[in-house]
Amino acid sequence: MNITVYCGSMTGNAPVYVETAQTLGTWMGQNGHTLVFGGGGVGLMGALSDAVLAAGGKAHGVMPSFLVEREASRSGLTTLEVTDSMPERKNRMIELGDAFVALPGGPGTIEEISEIMSLKKLGRVSGPCVLFSVDGYYDELAASYDKMVACGFATPAERAKLSVVSTLPELVEGLTRGEDA
Repeated sequence: MNITVYCGSMTGNAPVYVETAQTLGTWMGQNGHTLVFGGGGVGLMGALSDAVLAAGGKAHGVMPSFLVEREASRSGLTTLEVTDSMPERKNRMIELGDAFVALPGGPGTIEEISEIMSLKKLGRVSGPCVLFSVDGYYDELAASYDKMVACGFATPAERAKLSVVSTLPELVEGLTRGEDA
């Protein structure tokens, strides 16, 4: 399975963020999954891709040309696609993904996983969409989606398409439940 993972180009201020990215990457590599990610060799992206590759897996980076130098693209990837723009990068990561996961990250991570949720609502993406709420990181975002339902801006069926997990076993279950996970 190609798993598109959105995550930070920074490591955050708690060791658990890097540890979780490494654990996820090791699981992906050991289980024959391909990482699709932003292509960076820094932050959680770097920790994740390092672990995938160290575990014998494949890592497919997608990075716009203007970020190749700025974020120091990860060398040694299975594939590095260089795009002309951020929209082209995002579209390509969506096209390549069979499932979508958000590890902790900043505004770009939130924007990318929110786009997946919008595309799921429109029927344009069918793979699982999972927020990996490491140390409660996405609890407030999950509550915001719940409020959208409560206030009539989203349906319970749409909200059910977003899994929120806090452990790797829960993530694995969310990824293997299929289209509406």
